Amino acid sequence: MTEQKSDSPDLSPFAGPAGGWGSVRSLAEILPREKIPAEGYRELVRQNKPDGFQCVSCAWPKPAKPHPAEFCEEGAKATAWELTSYRTTPEFFAEHTLTELRGWTDYELEQHGRLTQPLRYDPATDKYVACGWEDAFDEIARELQPLDPRSVVFYSSGRTSLEASYMYALMARMYGNQNLPDSSNMCHESTSVGLKAAIGVPVGTTRLEDFEHTDMILFFGQNVGSNAPRMLHDLRACRKRGVEIVTFNPLRERGLERFTDPQNPLEMATLGETRISTQYHQLRAGGDLGAMMGIAKCLVEWDDAALANGREGVLDHAFIAEHTTGFDAFVAAVRAADWLDITRESGLARAEIEESARLYAKATAVMAIYGMGITQHVKGVENVRMIVNLLLMRGNIGKPGAGPTPVRGHSNVQGQRTVGITEKTELVPVERIEAQYGFHCPREKGLDTVESCRGVIDGSVRAFVALGGNFLRAVPETAAMEEAWPRLRLSVQIATKLNRNHLFAGAVTYLLPCLGRIERDVQASGPQAVSVEDSTGCIHGSRGKAEPASPHLRSEPAIVAGIAVRLLPANPAVDWTGWVADYATIRDAIERTYPEPFKDFNRRMFEPGGFWKGNKAAGRVWLTPSGKAEFLAPTGLCATGFDDAEGRYRLMTLRSNDQFNTTIYGYHDRFRGVRNTRDVLFMNANDIAKAGLSEGQIVALESDAQDGMRRAREGLIVMPYSIPEGCLGAYYPECNVLMSLDHHAEQSHVPAAKSVPVRIRA
Repeated sequence: MTEQKSDSPDLSPFAGPAGGWGSVRSLAEILPREKIPAEGYRELVRQNKPDGFQCVSCAWPKPAKPHPAEFCEEGAKATAWELTSYRTTPEFFAEHTLTELRGWTDYELEQHGRLTQPLRYDPATDKYVACGWEDAFDEIARELQPLDPRSVVFYSSGRTSLEASYMYALMARMYGNQNLPDSSNMCHESTSVGLKAAIGVPVGTTRLEDFEHTDMILFFGQNVGSNAPRMLHDLRACRKRGVEIVTFNPLRERGLERFTDPQNPLEMATLGETRISTQYHQLRAGGDLGAMMGIAKCLVEWDDAALANGREGVLDHAFIAEHTTGFDAFVAAVRAADWLDITRESGLARAEIEESARLYAKATAVMAIYGMGITQHVKGVENVRMIVNLLLMRGNIGKPGAGPTPVRGHSNVQGQRTVGITEKTELVPVERIEAQYGFHCPREKGLDTVESCRGVIDGSVRAFVALGGNFLRAVPETAAMEEAWPRLRLSVQIATKLNRNHLFAGAVTYLLPCLGRIERDVQASGPQAVSVEDSTGCIHGSRGKAEPASPHLRSEPAIVAGIAVRLLPANPAVDWTGWVADYATIRDAIERTYPEPFKDFNRRMFEPGGFWKGNKAAGRVWLTPSGKAEFLAPTGLCATGFDDAEGRYRLMTLRSNDQFNTTIYGYHDRFRGVRNTRDVLFMNANDIAKAGLSEGQIVALESDAQDGMRRAREGLIVMPYSIPEGCLGAYYPECNVLMSLDHHAEQSHVPAAKSVPVRIRA
């Protein structure tokens, strides 16, 4: 195992583009470091290809005609991480207590390698010991059966396949609850709530082919270079044909500035680059509402002037009249907004906002791409609604090249919602499920992520079953959660690698190792395939062929079934064992429950580019209470949910280009010029001077949540960076310790990690 943190921290600007030789060198480093066997290199060729496997990291769509190497730097790292030759065996746990392992970093824990056998926690020795699968399933069921179902949480990671997700959701409901939080609760639930209310569907309306028809892209709060690098090929193609890309983002992110295509020999040989953003506006964290209100105000004022002078209006009045409601109240709010408030809250000059509005007013087909810089604020849902407002003003939903384009994170986080992983009854066809399986489906709303955390802390949650993920590391209120976790009666963690959540045990704790998506999955009927849904609602088949990391691993569907057959009463309508024997029967069951999106599921799952599940709003059919798309007037111009004050900063938690969510691949953030550390505080140079600090100084951040609780993150190195005054940047998940559980998005409960109130202690 290689430890990358031995060298001294190196903080120096990076001058290169996204992609290019930097990506090549990064891959040349990680593949040998993981000691990938020869077959692992061959697997990269199959990544994101028809009849290959779907990338285990992001959910960006896969083209019908893929590149020869249809993977990005981040995707290749994820593949190497799964195919590593390193192993974490029972012998490892015989040498290390959980208390000792809590001193290891996130990188060290996962870098140690793949888990190989099921493990049970022994409280007498504070160690994991090997156990049998059947014994594990038996005891898990014995522990769950006497508990009040409302006290049990079934969490799932967004990497889990459609097949396993469907089985998991069904098991939870047959057990008696809808406590089914997942990764969406932590990132894009604001999208699901906001889009559903505005246009009747909880997902974006665009597909990959819309990039070929758009003439402008509005880009909000998404770091494409680190979080969805394959999108850079689509953005590059747009720029080559003159598409305007207007970016609103607090930090200067290299992927939104310049890109060299590693698959273009000429660009690589000549060090050529493509400029991505034609305008780049560094607004304040939480300032998107103000910026968008400014654009809307420009459009309304220009429309008024045009109509008054007998010219064609700037707004699409015919579309607004036929397809929308709430426009008058929204326009009244736009007219009432004051430019001084708009510029103060956005942090942008009026001329900058007008510049972007002029381009929007001229464009005929506009996509609005956004990420967690929009959703992870207290007013995250209003942010999403305001994006929809802008699109509706000029009819930019339901035509080629136009519409909202949320960029999901985990590779199947959107698909999980499609097949029932949700705490909300209204998102599930409960009557159809009841008719299909002959049991009473719970109607009581289940626990989301924030509510699950509160339940763990106050003791009302007694058991936690996790189908993947690193829940304890990903959520806010880190210290309180780690203190409370050992009070659980049961903790079950299904995983491929060791992570920090596994080091906090309940009274009874199991760590169950599963197959990865890239590995060969052979069941009674032969080799199996699974499926996932991408960010655009296209369904893709995925077939693993790599040798499993251990003969003792079981697939996620097999583990879910192993628990279910012991936990639940026998039900002739649910053949758990038969489902595991042939995953095609699971897909048949999914199709019966969700017949419209999954029509001919098994026949279509390996169509090149995936098969589209459909989207009513893309056809201008609005499944809202009014039957129309709905404008919404925002309640304010700042999304942070707190007021500015002397000495209070807005902290944005960030991911490096050497990580994916809580998985840390190394200590280098190439694009931001950081090497050998993650203990960095990005600050505006003027703020450094005003605070009496100096570059390289070690400081601490303290929560300024005004709730009387002390939360601190120590040992951060001050680094000057291109970031608006009053805003700070530091890495996730290490800074989750600073976040209060109460600091979340209204309505969606997404932790507001992009604007956390903090103070600096020198």
